[in-house]
Parts: sequence; structure tokens; C-alpha cells
Amino acid sequence: MALDHGDPGDAPSVPPPLSPVVDDRRPSAAEEARTIAASTNIATLASLTTDGDPWASFVTYGLHGGAPVLCVSRMAEHGRNLAGDQRMSLSIVAPQSQSDPLASGRITLAGIVERPEGDELAASREAHLSAVPAAKYYLDYSDFTLWIMRVRRVRWVGGYGRMDSATAEDYAEAAPDPVSPTSAYAIEHLNADHSTSLLAMARQLGGYPDATSAECTAADRYGLDLKVLTPRGVAYTRVGYATPIDSAAELRAATVDLAKRAANGR
Repeated sequence: MALDHGDPGDAPSVPPPLSPVVDDRRPSAAEEARTIAASTNIATLASLTTDGDPWASFVTYGLHGGAPVLCVSRMAEHGRNLAGDQRMSLSIVAPQSQSDPLASGRITLAGIVERPEGDELAASREAHLSAVPAAKYYLDYSDFTLWIMRVRRVRWVGGYGRMDSATAEDYAEAAPDPVSPTSAYAIEHLNADHSTSLLAMARQLGGYPDATSAECTAADRYGLDLKVLTPRGVAYTRVGYATPIDSAAELRAATVDLAKRAANGR
């Protein structure tokens, strides 16, 4: 029997769309994970003690491709743990300001760590220093070890009701989203100055012709996420650009095109 949250009782339900959503393309779980991994340099490391107990630690990391690179001391318990058992996982939370922390995006990467060698060692060292400049003061101390993570499992959670897994291969091949990390100003501008256009998008493209207001909550290379208010309750929908974009500089033109399509009802 499938597990769920049980009977929600009198909790409000999300109203479904009343018409087809024109284009609901969004980043894959692998792309979402790569974007979150690239959005910060801090994580929670889970390692195993000599007794086999889980041990959680605050760590910093850089990225060599999508592979996290850690620099940890054997004076720290997690450093000794990794030296004894290379199995580990990282929990990484996207740096978003949400009133509800569980509404933020986060990922769990699971796998093992190895000591990089040769060209990979030089690249890993540079990746860590690029993400954590303060590491230059301790990285070469004899008690510190540079580890590179071999990701074997990926789990992405985008907030309530949005989650998926990705294979290690898909994660390695994916690229961080080029738009979402620098989209905050554009989203603020859309909500402050173009609420009428967002409402038209929700009604004509997002499947909610009964929408009374719409707010942009996120933007990425494929489209916009909208929070929609209807007489039936609060809903969430997606409006996709005509074609994916490759930089934040293209966001304005893409949203202008969305507004025109919504005004024309297509």
C-alpha cells in the first residue's frame, strides 16, 4: 500500500486547473539538484562513526563539475569518520528566504568520498579554494585531507509536494540553471509592475481562467512559477517560454513574449 500523509481532515485542498496548461516544462530533478549544489558552499555532512552511528556536521565545499570537494581535518570527528569509512551523504539547502523553511529547495547527495590524485587533485583543490577562499589558510596543513565525492544517489525536494530522484549519471551530465540564481530582482519587478500581465498568464496559459490574482514565485530557463488566487482557493501553476533561455539577460524578452501570448489568448 502506498504511503501518504493520511486524511487531511478539513485542511484546504489545492484547486486543479480548469483548462489545459499550455506549457509546463520545468527543470529536471538532476538540473534542480545541480542548481542547488551550485547555489551555496555549505552543507550538512552525514558520516559514520567507528561504532556505525550517524554523525552530522556542518561543512563547506566546492564543486568539481557537480562533484562536491571537501577539506576536513582529522582533528574533527567527521574527518576521522571519513578516513575510516568513506560512505557519506550531504544535505544542501538552497539559500532562499522563505517564511516556512520546509518550502525551500534542498537536496541530498549520497555516495562515497575518495582522495583525488594527479590532475583531478589540482582541479579539486582549485574548486574548493574558489568556493571557500578562507581555505587557503588551512588547506595545506598536514591534518587536513581533500576529499572528492563520488555521487551515487540524488534526491531533490522543491518544497511541499515537489520532489524527485535523479540518477548519478543524470546529475553528472546536468548543468546548473543559468537564470534562477540571479532572478530575484526580475521576479520582484514582475510582481511590483506587471501584476496584470501575470494574471493574464495564469488565466490564458496557466489553466486558471478564474484566477483573481497571480504572483511570480520563481523563474528558470524554461519558464515561470506562479502562485494563483482563485475563488476556489490558492493554487500553483507554470507558464513556459516559447523556447528555453540561456542567461538571465534573456529573461526580460522571454517574459514580454509570455505577456503577449497571454494577451492574445495563446
